[in-house]
Amino acid sequence: MGKPVSAPITGRIYLDHAATTPVCDSACAAVMEGLRGWANPSSPHAEGRAARAALEEARMRVKKALGWDGHVLFTSGASEAIAIALTRAKAERIVTAPVEHDAVLRVTPGAARLPVDSAGRVTETVPGALHAIQHANNESGVIQPIADLAARIHAEGGLLFCDCAQSAGKIELPHEADMIAVSAHKFGGPPGIGALLVRDLAALRPTGGQEQGYRGGTENWPAIVGMAAALDEGCAWMADAARLRAMLDAAVREGGGEVVADDAERIPTIASYCMPGVSARAQLIRFDMVGFAVSAGAACSSGTLKTSPVLKAMGWDDARADEVIRVSFGRSTNEAEVRAFAEAWLGLEGKKQGAGKRRGAEDRHRAGENEEA
Repeated sequence: MGKPVSAPITGRIYLDHAATTPVCDSACAAVMEGLRGWANPSSPHAEGRAARAALEEARMRVKKALGWDGHVLFTSGASEAIAIALTRAKAERIVTAPVEHDAVLRVTPGAARLPVDSAGRVTETVPGALHAIQHANNESGVIQPIADLAARIHAEGGLLFCDCAQSAGKIELPHEADMIAVSAHKFGGPPGIGALLVRDLAALRPTGGQEQGYRGGTENWPAIVGMAAALDEGCAWMADAARLRAMLDAAVREGGGEVVADDAERIPTIASYCMPGVSARAQLIRFDMVGFAVSAGAACSSGTLKTSPVLKAMGWDDARADEVIRVSFGRSTNEAEVRAFAEAWLGLEGKKQGAGKRRGAEDRHRAGENEEA
C-alpha cells in the first residue's frame, strides 16, 4: 500500500483524498494509450470502430469491478450523473436528506428533506417517491443503512438513487439501488469522468445522442479506459485505511477531541474531528503551514468555510460545527503520515490548552489585584 511505514516524511502530507486522490499509474498509462490511439467511437471507419471496441471493453470492466449487472452510462463525473438521474427520472416526487452533497441539493431545490438521526442517517421514507440518499457521507463518512431503506422504499412503490462518489471502488456498492452515481477521480481514475449506473433505463427520459441516447456528446474514451484501469486495481488497501483511521480516531479522543459520528458505521477513508475551542479556519491555516493538506467540510464549499449543513442536520450547533475539520485517506496513505498528523493535531491541541491555562492564570492574577485595590 503506497509508501512503507518506515518511509521518512519529506515535504507535504496529503490527507484530503475525499476531495480528490492522485491518479494511479495504471490509469495514467491507460489514458496515454487512449490518447495516442484517439478516434471518435461513433465514427463508422476502422479507427472509430477500434475506439468503440476499447470503450465497450472498458464499460464491461467497470461493470465487473463494481459488481453491477445493469446499465452503465458514462458521464463527466458524479455531478452530471446526479443531475441526469434527478432531473430526468420518471418520478412525480423526489425526496432527499439535508446531509446530501451539494450536487444533489442543488438540483432538488423543491424536494422534501427527510429527517435524519444524530449520525445523519435517514430515518423515514415517503411512499411512491424517488429517494436520493448518499451511500457514504462525504464529510462524516457515515454509511447509510441502504439495504433497510431500499426494502422500505421498494415496498412502498418508490425508487432509490444513491450518490456513491465516496464509496465506489472502495467498498461494495448498494446493489439494492435503482440508480447510482460514481466518479473516477475519487478512486484513482482521471478527473472529468464518471458514470450513472441504471438498473432499468425505462426509469429515465432519453434525450438522444450517445450513451444509448441518454447523454449526448463525443465519448471521452481515453478517460473511460483510465477509469476502468483504476477500478481494476481493486480495494485491498481499504483494510489498511481502516486500521489507520482507527489509530487516528484513538489519538484524537485521547487528546481531548471529538470524533464526529463516532458510534456510527463509517467508511474507513473519511473522518471528521472537532477540536474544542479552535476554529476550523485556524486549524486549516496551522496544518497547512506545517505541511498537511486537510479540509473543512466538502471540497466544493470549504473555500467559503461556512457552517456545515451536514453537521447542523446532525444537531451540532454553529460554534461546535465551526471547530470540525475533515481528514481523508487514500491508496498511498501510510502509517508514518498518519502518526505525523496525529502529533501535529495533539501539538495544536496542547498549544490551545496551554494558552487557555495562561489566560486563566492572567485572569486570576488580575482579579487578585482588583481585590487588593
